[in-house]
Amino acid sequence: MKKVLLLTIALILSVSIFAQERSFLVKETFDSTKLPSGWSVYDSGTPNWKISLTNRAGGECNELMLYFDPGFDGVSHLAFKSVNLKNIESVAVSFKHYLDNFSGSSKIGIATSSDNGRTWSEAWSQTYSKTGQYIVNEVISTADMGKSNVKFCIFFEGNSYNLYSWHFDDIEIFTQENLDLRMVSIDVPEIIEAGETEVKFTVQNIGKETINSFQIETSNIADSYCGTTDAQTFEAALAPFETKQFTLKNTFNLNPGDYNLPINITKVNGSADNDESNNSMTKSFAVTMGFTQRIPIIEHFSSSTCGPCKEVNVEMNSFTNNNPGKYTYVKYPLSFPYPGDPYNTEYAKTRTLYYGVTSAPHLFLDGSNQGFGAIKAQNFNAQYEVPAYVNIKGAFDVDYDSIRIVADFMSYVNINNVRAYVSVNERTTTKNVSENGETEFHHISLTMSDNAEGRIINIKAGEYYRMECTLNITETFMEDIGDLEVALWLQNYETKEIYNSRYAYEYTSHCYPVQNLKLNVSGNNRNVTWEAPEKGSPIGYNVFVNNELVLENTTELSYNTTSNDKLFFVEVVALYENGKTSVGVARKYAYGDNVIGNEETSCNIYPNPANDRLFIEAESEINDVVIYDIYGRRQVTETPSHQDNASVDLSRLNAGIYIIKINTEKGNIVKQIIKN
Repeated sequence: MKKVLLLTIALILSVSIFAQERSFLVKETFDSTKLPSGWSVYDSGTPNWKISLTNRAGGECNELMLYFDPGFDGVSHLAFKSVNLKNIESVAVSFKHYLDNFSGSSKIGIATSSDNGRTWSEAWSQTYSKTGQYIVNEVISTADMGKSNVKFCIFFEGNSYNLYSWHFDDIEIFTQENLDLRMVSIDVPEIIEAGETEVKFTVQNIGKETINSFQIETSNIADSYCGTTDAQTFEAALAPFETKQFTLKNTFNLNPGDYNLPINITKVNGSADNDESNNSMTKSFAVTMGFTQRIPIIEHFSSSTCGPCKEVNVEMNSFTNNNPGKYTYVKYPLSFPYPGDPYNTEYAKTRTLYYGVTSAPHLFLDGSNQGFGAIKAQNFNAQYEVPAYVNIKGAFDVDYDSIRIVADFMSYVNINNVRAYVSVNERTTTKNVSENGETEFHHISLTMSDNAEGRIINIKAGEYYRMECTLNITETFMEDIGDLEVALWLQNYETKEIYNSRYAYEYTSHCYPVQNLKLNVSGNNRNVTWEAPEKGSPIGYNVFVNNELVLENTTELSYNTTSNDKLFFVEVVALYENGKTSVGVARKYAYGDNVIGNEETSCNIYPNPANDRLFIEAESEINDVVIYDIYGRRQVTETPSHQDNASVDLSRLNAGIYIIKINTEKGNIVKQIIKN
């Protein structure tokens, strides 16, 4: 398959940093775990402002949070580092926020001070009473404009006990250009199915003038290794601060693999944009080989000392009874509203911090915040219907004081730096009965692997990662050793998206998958072979081609067929007694496949980053070397004089990120290089 190696956006980021010095007075995304340098709290609420590991405001983790405890009633100013406003009459303010409200209403606003916080001039404010996510875009001006030493602040006014928490992210204060259109997002999911793909993208007018039209350049990533430059013009009537989504005029017919799609705004209203630092964006995504049934996971934060938790628990018990086999469930007992639940563990506290939970009850569905009530059936059913691109199978057995777990996490796409989680639960407990009136509790988490932080793993498409762990269960509050369940799930730690989940098979040995699956293609002939699992005794194998079952419960170790399909994807699943199965192992062939992946070649490219010259050493004869920029435009072509090595002159290239395609006798090698 003609695939594109994933690119980074380091060059774009470096341009953005320069732009901040020119036009941005404040630009904060809260990447650290501490308040930014130079920020300070005036008046009340000093201990209430902190950095949370969450992304509830709508940005990326982390974010600023105002917490309700310790309680105060009054005004709290969180001031930013002083800035110079000489010759500046007004500025634009933009930020995202999320209110997790308890009762009543509270006010937030933006203010300025030119006397180091002794007095504040209010620039904007609004009162909020409903839990939800909000975006603020305002042009402001105060009496402090034009002065040289000015502090901006976010302020809160009210009783902190009226809220659980207030989250803020992506705070920007900047001087407006006349003509300034910025890329907000390229709206392609991280994982999509093969075939025709429509791409949407979102832009925002952050300038002073209305934008009537704009032009972009992108790459037709389905055309060649690095794509071909594709310019497109869009008509628009974007008022200042207006955001709008557009659709690329061409679709992409994509085979499975990894892709990198750049979009760059080149003209606005027929001329150059006044600020080009925010015109470019690149989206990395994967096209999957296949899919499987999603089993949504419910994560439920509750407590036996919490009165409102009882009603939600009753509703959730009814819900699970009506949906057998369709969910995975983990309930984390909290010490809320006060200590007393003996099942509260450090693992539960870790997950509480991870999700930013400040109250009970609180529920999450596949990592998505569902609020304080029981999960709505329509939300669950909609999530159940979303295809999953990761399959999980595991098993556990108990040996006196320990539980041994073996699990396989199989993916139909390449995924990196995701986290595999294991929670050992007890189905029903009664020893944590307290004063809220409940007599029993369900799916209570007793212990978790890897300190509840998850195990960081990488999985190649069509393969699996095996996770094995042994956990001590005698140190927990376990009541019945025969009443355990093990929840398994795979999660993106940054976005909190959960790829899939599953309960492990109980009190039994693991269902091991097949070994050494091979797909040989000769013309229209497709020959598939595999070997028996390393352990266990399967009763047969199911063979799937392009996600359709073509051979059921065969005892053979091969499958032969003919096909002229441009995409041929085969998966083999081992079958065991009592309806148990392993994860599948998969291979694919796509018409035009001739790219050697990085893991399949010992090609040596050095130095990288490079200055003026790049050296290449390959295992086979090099026919030619081509270097492209991130928009697929050819920059350098080199035909080496030696068979298996080359030297490429980079001196005329600007600093930045490039793609190098090395055409060898064994196929094409595509890699990323950086020019200093």
